[in-house]
Amino acid sequence: METRSGRSAVVVGGGIAGLATGLALRRAGWDVRVRERTADGAAAGAGLVLWPNAVHCLQVLGVAGAVRERASVLHRSTLRRPSGRLLSSVDARELARRCGQPLLGIARADLGEVLTRALGRDALHLGCEVTDPAGEEADLVVGADGISSLVRRSLWPDGPRPDHRGYTAWRALVPGADLLRGTGAAEGAGETWGRGERFGVVPVGAAGTYVYATADAPRGARAGDELGELRERFGRWHAPVPALLAAIEPGTVLRHDVHDLPVGATALQRGRTALVGDAAHALEPNLGQGACLALEDAVVLAHALDAEGSVPSALLRYERERLPRVTALARRSRHLGHLAQSAHPLLVLARDAAVSATPARLGLRAAGRVAGWRPPTSPPTSPPARTPQEPR
Repeated sequence: METRSGRSAVVVGGGIAGLATGLALRRAGWDVRVRERTADGAAAGAGLVLWPNAVHCLQVLGVAGAVRERASVLHRSTLRRPSGRLLSSVDARELARRCGQPLLGIARADLGEVLTRALGRDALHLGCEVTDPAGEEADLVVGADGISSLVRRSLWPDGPRPDHRGYTAWRALVPGADLLRGTGAAEGAGETWGRGERFGVVPVGAAGTYVYATADAPRGARAGDELGELRERFGRWHAPVPALLAAIEPGTVLRHDVHDLPVGATALQRGRTALVGDAAHALEPNLGQGACLALEDAVVLAHALDAEGSVPSALLRYERERLPRVTALARRSRHLGHLAQSAHPLLVLARDAAVSATPARLGLRAAGRVAGWRPPTSPPTSPPARTPQEPR
């Protein structure tokens, strides 16, 4: 891939955010090195949902077609009670019509492979740990190294740390698609809310079905048998949850405590260094927007660098354009997490009644406000938003 002499970037982290940023920069003519400390990079993980805003970004990156070939197109998004009673449903086909792109479910490894092929394996350095971001010889350094970002800590040693949100999450891929055939779950993404517990089901193409679950739990709580824990908690919920749990292969369940970064407390740049993805604005996983926002960051950063005359001015512009959106979605995700993880019986009854009483058109409108974002195509014409004060 052709690059412009004299413009070099090091991207720290080879997950979805790092691969997308590396690809965006390389397509803009930069000489890029993506450095990932692990040997597998984006292969780790289970699945994810790509909303229309993310698919627009994939279009900009030139990989939307390849991603769609590996993904499931989701026709609706539903919310149910453990009994199976429907609380709400969003018509994802109408959302796609309004937003210009479909809603997709895909295995994280499949998305990572598509991005890696487009980036070029020569630009991806696996098993290459960065210990001193400031010492990297490049015009631009991008921190794409997750919620515990070394790059962020190096910029702001006394800056904000991840907050534990009081619950835990499990993730797994269930191979094969037969378990969903003939059920409503085959048509889209579904989530079920109980008392302090949730279970989600997402078809992800040939990779099978992505399942995830959450439960209120103290920091560091672990079970000797995580799959057994899931089956005990959710094995009597509505179909196809029991069948999916029975089909999970032992040893494949991932578990982690849920954290986010304090809302609006993290700056996104300093000097020649920018932060993207969870390193910049890790959200609770309640909107399905984590990977989507990372893809947005990648294309906005590359656009700002192409539009501005210097790296520092481009990074200031990137921060001005991204902070209002990511801050608003972080607040919204925290609010939704508090609502979804409700455990008191009276609060749960009130929550479910409120969700059921919300007209479908309002749910579609709310989804559109999140998913209707489009990548920049020209310089902004309105005054930039005020940049919050940097952490000290």
